[in-house]
Amino acid sequence: MAPLQIHQFPCLSDNYGVLVHDPDADLTASIDTPEAAAVERALAATGWRLTHVLNTHHHHDHTGGNLELKERTGCTIVGPRGEAARVPGLDVAVGEGDSYRFGTREARIIETPGHTLGHIAYHFAGDKVAFVGDTLFALGCGRVFEGTPAQMWASLSKLMALPADTTIYCGHEYTQANARFAVTVDPANEALARRAAEIADLRARGEPTVPTTLAAELATNPFLRADDPDIRAHLGMANADPADVFAEIRRRKDNF
Repeated sequence: MAPLQIHQFPCLSDNYGVLVHDPDADLTASIDTPEAAAVERALAATGWRLTHVLNTHHHHDHTGGNLELKERTGCTIVGPRGEAARVPGLDVAVGEGDSYRFGTREARIIETPGHTLGHIAYHFAGDKVAFVGDTLFALGCGRVFEGTPAQMWASLSKLMALPADTTIYCGHEYTQANARFAVTVDPANEALARRAAEIADLRARGEPTVPTTLAAELATNPFLRADDPDIRAHLGMANADPADVFAEIRRRKDNF
């Protein structure tokens, strides 16, 4: 079986679009549709034909191109069962524990509520890749708009349980701003300091900081490190529940 082919491209002000191509089945999915024109440019650049849209959540900067692309291509739109009424053009609703067959491989559906109540991620275990929308970012996580901090911590904990060598694609280029915050709550983390410098160099050259890996996030992303003794000590929460530590980190980031 040929490996899954993945093409990431910038769109809108700070979103990423992603095309996923199964060469054995000649199928192509757009992970979310921030901007129909940008998706179409990416399709033209790759020579791929759009057959699917895999939506992670209902926000307009992730579903805004759904109907236009469906009208032009006849693609099948897959999205979260918990937000079925809010995903334009939805054909197939999926939720926790489901597997969605995409050509010669399967995506396992992981419900990750918090940013929105029905948010989902798609994990292609055979290709060691996960598309996590706005739940997990490089050095950050999504704002908790519809759920609770406890829900968001539980969702991140599900993603933390994936294999460490999983490649993580997320919805936005927020990493440099996330790094500036991360060092304020995890100042003793040498790996974080090195990564922040690398990110600054990448952005100075106009290069993306996404995708990332779960291993890199576990080592440096403070939102995944609510159990870390140094972070807990720095926050004055040495004996607190991890969900409460996470909530405090999220509160600080919201006000940063």
